[in-house]
Amino acid sequence: MDTKGEVAGLLLAAGGGRRLGGRPKALLPYGGRPLVEHAVRALRDGGCGPLHVVLGAAAEEVRATAELPDCLLVDNPHWPEGMGSSLRAGLASLASVRPRPDAVVIALVDQPGVGAAAVARVVAAARAGDDLLSALVSAAYGERRAHPVLIGAARWAGVAGSAGEDRGARTYLREHVTQTILVDCSDIADPADIDTPIDLRLLAPDAPRATKR
Repeated sequence: MDTKGEVAGLLLAAGGGRRLGGRPKALLPYGGRPLVEHAVRALRDGGCGPLHVVLGAAAEEVRATAELPDCLLVDNPHWPEGMGSSLRAGLASLASVRPRPDAVVIALVDQPGVGAAAVARVVAAARAGDDLLSALVSAAYGERRAHPVLIGAARWAGVAGSAGEDRGARTYLREHVTQTILVDCSDIADPADIDTPIDLRLLAPDAPRATKR
């Protein structure tokens, strides 16, 4: 991993899977292991470190079941309020690290089709710019902007301030669209997420690419 300008990884893994009948997304089985392990591996293999993982629903079970070495696990007691609360918790945790990383790649636990290749491509685009601290890079799939997203540390406070309920960083990215570098990842990743029982097919190792629009 290139340590010149450290890029951290932030995994939002607090969801309770309300539309999945209350099955926490972090614990969904993927390749015989909890899905959260796959998502962490994608960040690590894509060039991110340190790694912070925000937990919420079934946090203690995730801690006991998943193997997450070298990850800082952040509890978000406000996870039922939505993704925004987890994003704020994760960014606050990263801001307390010394030395502070220059940027962070944000990923979601319920996107098994997003792997290390997409993370690495987003990181490379940010490193190619002039200022990692102010970088704003998003993966793109056709005309759709989606995860992974890289945000420079100089922007974390603004992102946290605009995050609310299930919006995450969406509002901030929309307000700064002209400053956002879009990186096409449609050839290497699929951002389809797992929300309902029919989406569980995405957990099959040979699941067809079925990007949600």
